[in-house]
Amino acid sequence: MSFLIALTVFVGLLCALDLVLTLGVIKRLREHTALLAKGSQPARPAIQVGESVGRFMATTVDGAPLEPGSLHGETLVGFFSPTCRPCQEKLPQFAAYAAARSGGRNGVLAVVVTEEDDAAEFVAALSPVARVVVEGRQGPVATAFMAHSFPTMLTVESADEGTLVVTDTRVTLDIPAATSV
Repeated sequence: MSFLIALTVFVGLLCALDLVLTLGVIKRLREHTALLAKGSQPARPAIQVGESVGRFMATTVDGAPLEPGSLHGETLVGFFSPTCRPCQEKLPQFAAYAAARSGGRNGVLAVVVTEEDDAAEFVAALSPVARVVVEGRQGPVATAFMAHSFPTMLTVESADEGTLVVTDTRVTLDIPAATSV
């Protein structure tokens, strides 16, 4: 009889331990879910401030050729993917920020990276405020800027002989765009 009582107590303690561990796992999952939900911060590009952007040749959706030499002065550059939820959330903010910048759409480059034909919504939102390029994941512009995660936003400035140099890798869209002359 004492064996059955000991066995019952042991099973009860084992169940209580299992319950405590399960509650700990649930708490941890909620913390991770909250962190993932906040993950809509723009990704930091692999290219760093002061580095030169690689050479590229592309064509905008308007049919205009695009290469490093065609970007003059300070240029805001954004990389987006239609399949990325943070990109969908940041798109209106980026468009509003770009519209507030002086220099018009020539001072903004938006690259929509997709392997599908689902870029129409992004192109429609970005075309009024930026020169837009649509390319695949290993496209020439994304490769030149070392953009591997999305959304990625940075600023570049033209240097000598058509070279672009990264001036900022942390573009904060919730502050008014700096008006450059």
